[in-house]
Amino acid sequence: MSIIKTALITGAASGIGAEIAKTLFNDGCNVVIADLNEPEFLSDLKHETQSAEFVPTDLSKQESCQALVERVVQEFGAVDILVNNAGFQHISPLEEFPETVWEKMLQVMLTAPFLLTKYAFPTMKQKQWGRIINMGSIHSQVASLNKVGYIAAKHGLVGLTKTTALEGGRFGITANVICPAYVRTPLVEQQIAAQAQTLGISVEEVESQVFLKASATGRMIEPTEVASMVSYLCSDNAKSITGACWTIDGGWTAQ
Repeated sequence: MSIIKTALITGAASGIGAEIAKTLFNDGCNVVIADLNEPEFLSDLKHETQSAEFVPTDLSKQESCQALVERVVQEFGAVDILVNNAGFQHISPLEEFPETVWEKMLQVMLTAPFLLTKYAFPTMKQKQWGRIINMGSIHSQVASLNKVGYIAAKHGLVGLTKTTALEGGRFGITANVICPAYVRTPLVEQQIAAQAQTLGISVEEVESQVFLKASATGRMIEPTEVASMVSYLCSDNAKSITGACWTIDGGWTAQ
């Protein structure tokens, strides 16, 4: 009988994280969802030998990050798979960007991934197996106007990932960062609707002329595409893939 691995996914109550949680559960993992809000789909994840649970967590606090990992280790023995997915957006010119928002963005999207990796590393090293996946963005590689906090954090994730890969390699631990462009999630759809109102054009025009302007494929990315990449990187077929940036951008950076 194969040993059930335990996956800890942050920001998984909705959007990309939710799809990752469902996919890893279907792959046979125990799933622990860390978020501020309880996911509506949690009761759908049922299996005789697997567990799916929600742990309310404020990732902006060091003690919450530490308590989260300690709880998972106590209950399941280890964090086998860590997916640092939580994040949020704030749009403002640099000189108007609130310092408090900058600090919270870095705490949630860069410091928390570092802390969770730090706390999960010992049990991964002990088991000689681990998978760490950081959810970057196309903005881990390129910049856009008025998103200085988000872009700084997502660029930082690349450095964190590469260093983690180097230090974890001989212990069977891989670390990779996935960098998607615009993914069709409730948050992105809200941004499209807001832009449509601001610009006085239709939602369809915002999607094609603003959000997908640099896309070669001309379509939004679906959450299942990102979750499938996570699933592959967590498999034994990907044991030699580490320290890499996996870009899912519809050809954005090919230009």
